[in-house]
Formats: sequence, C-alpha cells, structure tokens
Amino acid sequence: MTALRVPGVRQRLRSIFSGSVGNLIEWYDFYIYSAFSLYFAKAFFPSGNPLVEQLNTAGVFALGFLVRPLGGWAMGISADLHGRRAALTLSVSLMCLGSLIIALCPTYQQIGVAAPGVLILARLLQGLSLGGEYGTSATYLSEVATSRHRGFYSSFQYVTLILGQLLATVTLLVLQRLVLTQEQLEAWGWRIPFVCGASLSVFGFYMRRNMAETEAFQAEAAKRPVRHPMRELLNHPREIALVVGLTLGGTIAFYTYTVYMQKFLVNSVGLSRDQATLISVASLFLYMLLQPVFGFVSDKVGRRPVLLWFGVMGTLCTVPLLTALTRTRDAWTAFLLVMAALVIVSGYTSINAVVKAELFPASIRALGVGLPYALTVSLFGGTAEYLGTWLKLSGHETWFFWYVTACILCSLLVYLFMRDTQREHRFAEAEHEAPRPRL
Repeated sequence: MTALRVPGVRQRLRSIFSGSVGNLIEWYDFYIYSAFSLYFAKAFFPSGNPLVEQLNTAGVFALGFLVRPLGGWAMGISADLHGRRAALTLSVSLMCLGSLIIALCPTYQQIGVAAPGVLILARLLQGLSLGGEYGTSATYLSEVATSRHRGFYSSFQYVTLILGQLLATVTLLVLQRLVLTQEQLEAWGWRIPFVCGASLSVFGFYMRRNMAETEAFQAEAAKRPVRHPMRELLNHPREIALVVGLTLGGTIAFYTYTVYMQKFLVNSVGLSRDQATLISVASLFLYMLLQPVFGFVSDKVGRRPVLLWFGVMGTLCTVPLLTALTRTRDAWTAFLLVMAALVIVSGYTSINAVVKAELFPASIRALGVGLPYALTVSLFGGTAEYLGTWLKLSGHETWFFWYVTACILCSLLVYLFMRDTQREHRFAEAEHEAPRPRL
C-alpha cells in the first residue's frame, strides 16, 4: 500500500486553524446558554424561586445532551461516508439556527408555555449539532496531525472548546460590568450573545466550506467498497466499551468544574455573581493554556500515564476540593481550589479525543469516536448540572461530590488495564501497515 502524502507545515496549520475556528464558534454558541441562564431563567420558567428557575434551565441544558447521540450517529456516518468537511459544515449550520431561535424567542409572559417549548426545540438542534461536532472534529484534527505530535495537535480541540466557553463567560462579564445593568440583562440583554453566536456561525460555515479534506479519508474512500459504517462499528465492541469507560469520569468532572461551577460558586459558596464570573474567566484561561502542555507530554511519555494522573488525583481529591469550596467565603481561595481541580481534569481533556481516534480505523473513525462518546456525555456530563442543582435543593449536596468521585474511579479502572494508544494505534495501519493493536 502506498503511504499517504504528508502535507506541509503551512497546509497542516491552515487545516488545524479552519477546523478549530468552527469548533470554537460552536462551543461559544452552546455555552452562552449556561453562562446567561442566571438572567433568562425567569423569562421562560417564572416561579419566584431562583433555585427552581435554575433547575428548570438546567433541565433544558440536559435535554440538549440527550439528543447528542443522534447527532453523533447521523453526522458520524456522514463524515465516514462523505467526508469530514461536509459533516462539520452541517454541524455549524445547525448550531447557528439554534442560537438564532433562542435570540428571537418570545418570553413566557408573551406566549405562555410555548416559550419553554421553543427554547427546548432550539437546544435540541444545538444538541444534534454538538453530537456530530465532537467525533468529526476529533477525527479531523487527529488525521491532519503528524504521528509524533498527534497529542499536541489534537489538544487544540479542547483549547477551542474551552476558549468558546471562556468567550461566553467574558461576554457575560463585559455586559455585566461595562454595558448593561442587572435589570437590563434580565429584561433583554441576555439575547445579545445569542445574536452574536448566530452571526459568528455564518463565519464558521464559510471557513469549513473552504477547508481541505483529510488525506486519511481520501485514501480510505478511494480504496474501500461502499459499506455501512454502523455495521462495521459493531465489529469493534471492545473499542466502543473503551470509549465509554474513558469518557465516564472525565466528562462529569469537566462539566462539574466548568459549566456547573459558576452556579456552584453563587449558590453553594456564597459568592456574588460578579465574583463567580471573574473566577470562571481566570480559571478557564489558565485551563485552556494547560491543554497543549498535557498533549505535548502525552507525545513524550504516552497517553496512559497522563490519563492515570487524572484518574488517581480525581478519585482522591474531588470530595476534599468540593468540600473545601463550600466552606470558604474568600474569592481568591475559591479560585485556587477551582484551578487545582482543573489541573487534574486536564489529564483527561487534553488527550481524550486523540486516544479515542487512535482506537478506530479511518473507515469508522468519526462514528466510533462520536457515538459512544455522545451516549456517555448525555447520561453523565449533560446531567451533572441538573443533578448537582437538584441535590443542593433537596439538602444532600455532598452526595453529588461522592457521585463525581465514583464516576472518576470507574474510569481509573479502565486506564489501569488499557494499553497505551500512543504506541499501539489504528493510524499505524494506514501509515505503516502495522497489525491491529491489542487493547
């Protein structure tokens, strides 16, 4: 078999930039919902109780995750049959539509129960988009990377993911402190970021329509007969189980310390909304910078030691960190505790995409990464905020701390017994015709 042509550095960087910008825009669109839910909750779920309003908006946030497996399935198949570029372009288009609907949606006072119904529809569209985005984006970035630096290049998926979340929080901070009053934010100002998100998605659509297809997909499409990816994926049950196990603890830790943390700092720690926003901005910025560092380390020492760092430290430190947060009233101490948690979580987020991509051949890589990941995130990551808020409301908040710990422990057991995909991976079959790795 003829080896794949290796693209030049400039072409590789251009491809990574095109894929990453679209990923950034999608995550910004998705996370502005969570960042601004403190302000628009009563517009769709008026109750007079802030915690109940937040519980309802968190429930809609979770619904967006429940349809992610459908997006992972549909767009994963599309990406494996018709190309990574086409699936990524469709993904950003759906995200744009969802943001536009939320921006223009009437409130509960204007149209009654139809308002939360429209909100749910918009989040379902965004959930479909994000379900297809992860697997296809992870596949695209890993396929344009060099074999020696695949962990480093692929870590930029979470750099842009976190940057999207960071920009959503910065948008909130700017509107809070420089542009609008709290009354204006609650009345109509919360619509502004959704308008911005829909506009940015148009730019993302243009970037993705003009980015290059990966060499790996083109080579696979040229040599293989037409075959249904789902049927082929079912021939890899061990790899599917590994993706679920890899994701379980990492996804709930990520959503606990990023998405849920802003509400946690307000409702459980007792900080002001402004203080919680500042802590989120500062910690997310440093967290973003950690991703390529951990990705680079994984290229040198292997993926498994980095995952073990997360698994061991996450199991040992989750309850102490979250308990310490509830007992402090100092913003600086809270920031340090959140940052310590994010250093631990970086062991998962920086390399989880490349590890999953290295498990599957090119013919089913997008589907293999995206579908089992989306299923796991829907059940655990997407429900983290809702479960944490519900247990807080019911007076059993510490149960949530132990729940997160148990999930990380389950993933630690997977890390302990899996093989290191940096040394035995499915990219080797295309590059060197190596045998299928034992995992």
